[in-house]
Amino acid sequence: MLHELSHMDRITQLQDEIQRLLVIMSSSIAYLTTRSTFLQVSEQIPITKQRNPDKFDPPDVFEANKKELVDDLIMKAKQIEVLIQSLPVPEPEEQQANRLQALENGITEANQEYTQAVDRRICTANFQNSCAPCSIVPMLHLRHQFSRLIIVS
Repeated sequence: MLHELSHMDRITQLQDEIQRLLVIMSSSIAYLTTRSTFLQVSEQIPITKQRNPDKFDPPDVFEANKKELVDDLIMKAKQIEVLIQSLPVPEPEEQQANRLQALENGITEANQEYTQAVDRRICTANFQNSCAPCSIVPMLHLRHQFSRLIIVS
């Protein structure tokens, strides 16, 4: 199963399993605080409050449920450990820097290609509108536009 997952799938699965572990922990705490009875832990401190018998579990049921909760926690923790061990070893910092530099160079090159494509499109549109070709200095292009206005007027 782990061999088929990508690194991001494993991270997502790890996040899901940690969330489930937290739910198990929260449910365990809720059970232990709501289904237990008050026990005297010291001879000097008397029990001043009692719960109704239907509000807490008998000692043998309570102990069995505690064991089940512990087993659930241990099982989920082991699943998380397996997922963590299946994550790839982080690449060295120098290798990361080289990879990021290559990506940045690729982005710069793609941006230049995009700019050239936009310039070609503008040039084609200007040529179709009978303006001076874009290969001429921009001032000549403006001068050409201005001279057309003077002649027409």
